[in-house]
Amino acid sequence: MSVFSPSERTPALPPLAEPAGELSREEALRYSRHLIIPEFGMTAQKRLKNARVLVIGAGGLGSPVLLYLAAAGVGTLGIVDDDVVEVSNLQRQVIHGVGNLGEEKAASARQSIAEVNPLVQVHLFPVRLNADNALDIFADYDLVVDGTDNFATRYLVNDAAAILGMPYVWGSILRFDGQVSVFWEKYGPGYRDLYPEAPPPGSVPSCAEGGVLGVLCAQIGSVMANEAIKLITGIGRTLLGRVLVFNALEMTWREVRVRRDSEALPITELVDYEAFCGLPAAGGTAEAVPTVTVAELSGLLRQRAAGEADFDLLDVREPGEHDVVRIDGAELVPKDRILGGEYLPADDRPVYVHCKAGSRSADVVRYLTEQGYEQAFSVEGGILEWVRRIEPHKPVY
Repeated sequence: MSVFSPSERTPALPPLAEPAGELSREEALRYSRHLIIPEFGMTAQKRLKNARVLVIGAGGLGSPVLLYLAAAGVGTLGIVDDDVVEVSNLQRQVIHGVGNLGEEKAASARQSIAEVNPLVQVHLFPVRLNADNALDIFADYDLVVDGTDNFATRYLVNDAAAILGMPYVWGSILRFDGQVSVFWEKYGPGYRDLYPEAPPPGSVPSCAEGGVLGVLCAQIGSVMANEAIKLITGIGRTLLGRVLVFNALEMTWREVRVRRDSEALPITELVDYEAFCGLPAAGGTAEAVPTVTVAELSGLLRQRAAGEADFDLLDVREPGEHDVVRIDGAELVPKDRILGGEYLPADDRPVYVHCKAGSRSADVVRYLTEQGYEQAFSVEGGILEWVRRIEPHKPVY
């Protein structure tokens, strides 16, 4: 990442959409508050009507983006999401409701969009975006908005957009912090200029692991929608070459400037993004680690309580997760403390490790194995599986 000099400015960008024909009487009434803005007016609104925007993810960021772009009058919205609505989503994914639990998120989002603005055409892609389908899906749209929460998809979106010469709006959230930018390699930097290399797997927690303040989605998502509208209509100064960084706890905004790496090779093809990010390839598995099932762990805990077994049970989640639900008899030692060398279990007895679903515990077991522990085991399925099979009266998150 490099920094612009104070004198450098974002270049003027052409509007992405040509104006549509005349607005109907209903459209003029619906968008009247846009039409009377001197810097916006009829032409900008007609561009929105003619625009085609693809939103990746109908979750925390996709919810406000989709609702506000629909309300603003974007003519066609595409939604890429292969997930279903769960109770834990409702704290922040406001496009879904209790009545949508168990439904595909893309279909649920379309219902809400129809309530906001039935004039908008919505196309659904209830699939996982990958290197095989990204270019075909992107090709029919003017602009992509990336609200995903994993690095592999972010690099995929960047590269597909670069190959097609199209811009995209990117946003990211975690806990109290958010970031927003616009990437368009035809005129400025891309995501790879901000993050040339993916962080090591597991070094950055997901929202499911680290949590996110629900309202942060609205704060960042509304900025993303604003950038999309500016790109479509050609008004204002976009965030191309700038990353807006927000801290909701301190209520501060700051700006980081980014420039294109002049020595970077052009992107000409899509690659294996799971491998690029150090993750197992789709359909593959990471290096196997010794495991136990939750049923086996339950039996071991009974033996330990009866004095018939001696072992350590480590909970490698974060304290906030531990406060929600825990396995009695487990010692809380967050993963980062172990991988950072701050904590090692006794080496004269077995150690069993659990997290939320099994990924972090597997990382810890690999690390312990490298340190010479021969009796380290990961609990399959983590505490989610424990609650499902052993203590169903306990909460999950």
